[in-house]
Amino acid sequence: MSDRSLPIEPADGPERVLVRQWLEQVVVGLNLCPFARGPWTRGEIRVVVCRATDNTGILDFLAVELRQLADRPRREVETTVIILAAALPDFLDYNDFLELAEERLCAEGWEGVFQLASFHPAYRFADTEPDDPGNLTNRAPYPLLHLLREESVSEAVDATPDPDEIPRRNIARMEGLTQAERQALFPWLSATGPGR
Repeated sequence: MSDRSLPIEPADGPERVLVRQWLEQVVVGLNLCPFARGPWTRGEIRVVVCRATDNTGILDFLAVELRQLADRPRREVETTVIILAAALPDFLDYNDFLELAEERLCAEGWEGVFQLASFHPAYRFADTEPDDPGNLTNRAPYPLLHLLREESVSEAVDATPDPDEIPRRNIARMEGLTQAERQALFPWLSATGPGR
């Protein structure tokens, strides 16, 4: 299938450039997701921009991307990252939206085939303070919906000696960053930065 049939924006668009930089430097560079390096290196991570401004538009975009991912073999597209460039800047609104996204995924018949991972500029785990360094593990330049293949996740988990240790290791890695390192890796985490 030719990429011309897929709704891809120019590779040098500002949102895609910033998210790809985050993927390379933070997710892969800090090894936050040990399963990401291979697909990233092989060019199998699809990054697309959704410019919808309301939940209905985002959910429709999500449905199209789920179908696109299903139609592509893993060796071409392992996973898809959807950038929500014009919606859900508030984390609580985004968090509420995730339930709708999960419902849409199930309604489209993809339960057990795909799963969603979530990232947001203001991501905050339950029972943490806003400035808790551990929150950085899920902070991205924009609100994101990450579409993962269940098959790939199962294979990766089975191949990892202690997958439950990954979140603890990631939090420790973020806690160990100096202020200068945080500013270099997360330059957009300011009141005026993208996605805020």
